[in-house]
Amino acid sequence: MTRLILMLLLLVGQAALAMPVDTFKFKSAEQETSFHHLSNELRCLVCQNQSIADSNADLAKDLRNEIYKMLLQGKSEDEIIDFMVQRYGDFVLYNPPMKPLTWLLWFGPVIALLAGFVVVANYIRNQRKLAAAVELSSEEQQRLAALRSDLQQARHTAAMDENSGANG
Repeated sequence: MTRLILMLLLLVGQAALAMPVDTFKFKSAEQETSFHHLSNELRCLVCQNQSIADSNADLAKDLRNEIYKMLLQGKSEDEIIDFMVQRYGDFVLYNPPMKPLTWLLWFGPVIALLAGFVVVANYIRNQRKLAAAVELSSEEQQRLAALRSDLQQARHTAAMDENSGANG
């Protein structure tokens, strides 16, 4: 029981270490809300699948500090996002704008899915063509029937021998 409690305490301790700890003091609740909104809207460029709010990477810490400073300077959310996009590109946004440079981000998964369907459909069509092309002649069909008959007789004989051996 003490082992279980010790393991649970270790797991809880590890979870606490995994979360980024930033202590920022804001002038208003609105600034704090904007900070959390922006931190969750911007992608960590190092981790790439985490927001800067969830990341412990040094760059994410720097970006959180930059957002904090800009909010204290009175910058709006749009101004901060524009600054980040100018500096790091559209990839810093979880929802990049629709424009030619980001079409692959928006349509890439759909294109990949459609290409996968085309590949699977072609594979199935080719398999059906191969199956149709491999028709057995009447001689081959007779030979196959004879082989199946021989196999059934051999199985029957083996089963009979096994039963007689078990009964004897």
